[in-house]
Amino acid sequence: MGSSDEMPEGTVKNILEQDSLKWVFVGGKGGVGKTTCSSIMSILLANVRPSVLIISTDPAHNLSDAFQQRFTKTPTLVSGFTNLYAMEVDPNVENEENLSSDGTDGFMSDLTNSIPGIDEAMSFGEMLKLVQTMDYSVIVFDTAPTGHTLRLLQFPATLEKGLSKLMSLRNKFGGLFSQMTRMFGVESDFGEDDILGKLEGMKDVIEQVNRQFKDPDLTTFICVCIPEFLSLYETERLVQELTRFEIDTHNIIINQVIFDEEVVESKLLKARMQMQRKYLDQFYVLYDDFNITRLPLLPQEVCGVQALQAFSKHFLTQYEASIQRGSLEEVEQRVSILKGKLQEAESELEIIKKGKQKA
Repeated sequence: MGSSDEMPEGTVKNILEQDSLKWVFVGGKGGVGKTTCSSIMSILLANVRPSVLIISTDPAHNLSDAFQQRFTKTPTLVSGFTNLYAMEVDPNVENEENLSSDGTDGFMSDLTNSIPGIDEAMSFGEMLKLVQTMDYSVIVFDTAPTGHTLRLLQFPATLEKGLSKLMSLRNKFGGLFSQMTRMFGVESDFGEDDILGKLEGMKDVIEQVNRQFKDPDLTTFICVCIPEFLSLYETERLVQELTRFEIDTHNIIINQVIFDEEVVESKLLKARMQMQRKYLDQFYVLYDDFNITRLPLLPQEVCGVQALQAFSKHFLTQYEASIQRGSLEEVEQRVSILKGKLQEAESELEIIKKGKQKA
């Protein structure tokens, strides 16, 4: 594809128009602008949905920075909205925090830690269990970098498998299970049925969530990237893994694009623009059936509700430079820039001449 005119337009309108969506994941390589994109997606969804919750599952939380408002593990109303809430959770926290202090903590911790990956899955499961009880029409996940995200998406299956294993152990060893509860410090008046009831309750929630994650009418994943080799590679890896997990994805957001229509004078920016062009072409070849949205590289950060709302227009319509190359305005601007540079050079020349005369 030689010019940007040949590239198809792309927006996120398809997601906003899909009223059935319950879960929207936003992820990609670190440093590509996932938090900004997920924050803007939550704002756009809040315009068309009754209630929206955005959750950060990245241990290095940036939601508070993006909205310039402090968030915790409890849903908090975002300033300036009546239907948009945000919370920051860490799926890596010890699952003891999420278990009740009814005497089962030590037993549950030791038992679940015997199954690889289930400790994090238990924490994630408790969070999903909490979210399921809340009445939000759609939930947006601002996820951690790709590797963590892929593990996060495995949690429902991991937990379902782990809980099934625990249940089979109980059926296999029968009375030994009761002896183990006492050995791990569970009070004598607390029986195995209470523990298994807790596990069964969580298992039901996780099975339901697992089914929802694999339903394209309820769940979708937005891949965020930048037009560089490593980001392209990470996106391809992410799309393949999502396909393996049976999770729908049909939107890609390419951030930090230097548009060819813009008047670029810097040699560095011109070189970066040419490099980006190569990878942009590859994105469109690899993902010709995806909705690809290109976002411009800005000279400043997008922080605060007003800045996020202002930038959100690029998610709904294709970005257009304020001045088109070859137009009268563009030529006049270039002439003005050249005149300014000429004046600066003449001033420097005068200073050098005066310096030589004094010498």
